[in-house]
Amino acid sequence: MTKTLRKRPAMGLTRSEFLRQSGALAASALVAPALPVFAATGPVLKRPIPSSGEMIPVIGSGTAVIFDTDAQNARIPTLAESMRTLLAGGGAIIDTAPTYGQAEKRLGEVLKMIEQPIRERAFIATKISTAGEQAGIDQVTQSFADIGVSRFDLLQVHNVRDTDTHLKTIRRLRDQGKVRYIGITTSFERTHLEFERIMRTEKIDFIQIDYALDNRLAEQRILPLAQERGLAVIINLPFGRNRLFAKAKGRQLPDFAKEIDC
Repeated sequence: MTKTLRKRPAMGLTRSEFLRQSGALAASALVAPALPVFAATGPVLKRPIPSSGEMIPVIGSGTAVIFDTDAQNARIPTLAESMRTLLAGGGAIIDTAPTYGQAEKRLGEVLKMIEQPIRERAFIATKISTAGEQAGIDQVTQSFADIGVSRFDLLQVHNVRDTDTHLKTIRRLRDQGKVRYIGITTSFERTHLEFERIMRTEKIDFIQIDYALDNRLAEQRILPLAQERGLAVIINLPFGRNRLFAKAKGRQLPDFAKEIDC
């Protein structure tokens, strides 16, 4: 993982564009017009998944909170256009979970509103968020139905809950061709020791961890261990549950922001 900011490479989705689009996702409950699709000016920055070498865009989207809405909500078309903007611009990862209320159902509906060639670019990641083998199996079955896909690109154990049980289920699904990659997630410091244990002892492909400018605990052990073990890393809460936006609100950007196209 690169820890220093460099001048922008040629890419279709700049930092400033992504901030605008992700901000629009977060604010879409208040915004009626659909977002315009920006034209890509070059290839989006990608990184390899260490376990396979597959190249994947570094830009993705979560679905918690904003996709948790009823099917009649007026913001659904805006969510669809925002997701289309992400995929058309070269982003791919869409991360969701059955514990995000109605998010998986709305995601499934939104994906159907996007043209198939663009929709097929999505890298769908979801989670098992319960305890017990059968409960986990039932949850995954419902997630397949709600999102409307027959295969998940990534299936993760959510907050390392009943991990040993669910990893067996995910591996069976992978052997059946229904899952491509295996992962674990957490956004809680109290689970970091267990998280590290699993990283060291289990054969997985991805980890997902909370990490932001004002929350850099993962730098101490988790991220170095991921590099050592050859694990792909997804960052959740990159803006610290919007804490960073609140801190920066009303402040003038420093001069160096121009160097990173913000």
